[in-house]
Amino acid sequence: MHFDKSRRNFLRKASLATLAAAPVLASCSGDKKNTAVATDENLPQTPIPTDKMTYRTDPSKGDKVSLLGYGCMRWPTIPDPKDPTNDIIDQEEVNRLVDTALEHGVNYFDTSPAYCKGRSEEAVGIALSRHPRDKYFIATKLSNFDPSTWPREKSIEMYRNSLKKLRTDHIDYMLLHGVGMGEDSHATFNGRYIDNGILDFLLAEREAGRIRHLGFSYHGDVDIFNMLLAQHDKYKWDFVQIQLNYLDWEHSKQINPRNTNASYLYGELQKRNIPAVIMEPLLGGRLSKLPQHVVTMLKEQEPQKSVASWAFRYAGSYPDVLTVLSGMTYMDHLEDNLRSFCPLVPLTKEQTDFLHQMAGVICSYPTVPCNECQYCMPCPYGLDIPGIFGHYNKCVNQGELPETPESEGYAKARRRYLASFDRAVAPERQASHCVGCGKCLDHCPQKINIPKEMQRIDIVAEALRRGMPIEALSQTKASKKL
Repeated sequence: MHFDKSRRNFLRKASLATLAAAPVLASCSGDKKNTAVATDENLPQTPIPTDKMTYRTDPSKGDKVSLLGYGCMRWPTIPDPKDPTNDIIDQEEVNRLVDTALEHGVNYFDTSPAYCKGRSEEAVGIALSRHPRDKYFIATKLSNFDPSTWPREKSIEMYRNSLKKLRTDHIDYMLLHGVGMGEDSHATFNGRYIDNGILDFLLAEREAGRIRHLGFSYHGDVDIFNMLLAQHDKYKWDFVQIQLNYLDWEHSKQINPRNTNASYLYGELQKRNIPAVIMEPLLGGRLSKLPQHVVTMLKEQEPQKSVASWAFRYAGSYPDVLTVLSGMTYMDHLEDNLRSFCPLVPLTKEQTDFLHQMAGVICSYPTVPCNECQYCMPCPYGLDIPGIFGHYNKCVNQGELPETPESEGYAKARRRYLASFDRAVAPERQASHCVGCGKCLDHCPQKINIPKEMQRIDIVAEALRRGMPIEALSQTKASKKL
């Protein structure tokens, strides 16, 4: 990890043109609202048409599905009036977001029993049930991750509870959730869906019309993905949800050897005429909080477009994509994405090639591939795992992580990193408190070695506190282990 001045100069020289535009990145701070649109405050706020949404046609039932889908994983929260130390979903704001989305043509809403600490489905049900049922499609999942929910009656109870919370008598798009996760993914898949007869149950529900489309969301083990597609004639998958973005198209394995490049996943679905639903087009916000060098290059190409819009237009430009999910917590996120899809202007080949080039540059930065999905939470020892990774990544992307006391601007960068870390993550929830228990490992869709990354980030913070080189402290700790 050598992120000094010479490295930044090298990356600047690799650009296609002289860097002239001002970078549009937020500071290295703990502001969790600091996402895509927050980095583009000077964009023109043009009116958003209500009749220009781009739609894709589902081949099995002929549904006209909005290309922008609402991911209901990150609803806004407010303090609980009964317990100020806790939070609750801001239902009034959820209603306003859903109303605005529907008004502008968004009709696909994706939730799960696991989202928002188990509260997402109920919030979605309240918001959507205020509108005619034929104006929207509900997607939810059988999220029976815990072995205690594997017994047939428990999984069926979860499914029926989803119908109740969503205030509906049918699910438009039902998914087996998180297929391929875990170390022994084949045994896990069999335990969740085969040995208990739940997949057969869901197929029967589809036949009865209570499920209109049946698919699965894929995370991790490509053998499971290939196995399920090999049985497409048996199960007749109506759709499959995959992670696709311009970083994962060819660089997924570079980020993590256990991942599968999106180009392969999409290609296998395309061969079978199975529509793809896209998750993580922004990689949990990472593709809206890019290195300054990359942001400047994007702004040189299209100054009036947000950084995030490039990722959404990239995913939407593939013809067999049914919808692109975005977890839009705030109204400015929703409005920016509506501008990208009302209507979608597909990327040109030149623009796509440009993004693939930028992906290679992004991969050269030593960030942690965290999507802030929260699947690793809660940590039994109280760590704020996504917050720790998010702060570290922002500082790396901005080149504000000094390696040695001799680095240019070391003292200022050192103070800024440590102060912003304490603002972003409470000291008792920082990486230094990780005991390496490994409880989080099976829950991470990105297959991040979380304890190892926690140790690395703790070394960074400790080295900066001591005022010593990061590499020197890392070697010292490694030698003690030996």
